Amino acid sequence: MRGVLRFAPLLLLLGVETASAEAPLVLPEIDLIRVRKVQRIMELYSGDRLVHVIQHIQLGDEPVGPKRFAGDERTPEGRYAIDWGNPNSAYHLSLHISYPDAADRAFAARQGRSAGGMIMIHGQPNGWPAGRVPGDWTDGCIAVSDQEIEALWEAVPDGTAIEIVP
Repeated sequence: MRGVLRFAPLLLLLGVETASAEAPLVLPEIDLIRVRKVQRIMELYSGDRLVHVIQHIQLGDEPVGPKRFAGDERTPEGRYAIDWGNPNSAYHLSLHISYPDAADRAFAARQGRSAGGMIMIHGQPNGWPAGRVPGDWTDGCIAVSDQEIEALWEAVPDGTAIEIVP
């Protein structure tokens, strides 16, 4: 393999793909995202058909239990929507999840606290050298690889339902 890498620039100039090149992930339009926190997976549906599973998703620093308050570093649980995207995110693209809903805000208010917000599906931090940040590291968001968020960015329109379950 090391010998092939030595010639990789020449092979690329000739239009030959090397084994290390990853094919881009291409998805149909997604109309439901289901996140299974304990299993660390994101299921993507088009119509009634499961079309792709993203594995090894990364969650907030406190991944067990639903998000209740600003700063608790938990990922929400419930049914929400993807309502907008940010191409200029501090992470490699991001899709906003409509947390908190009225019930989340009411619960937090009864405790005299804020429910928080700005929960996103996003890629890895901009400037991260390669691969993924290890472990759960977000403030409550859902992190995927940069290649995965690029595919989601293209396939997930505003209004797409997202279910986040334990």
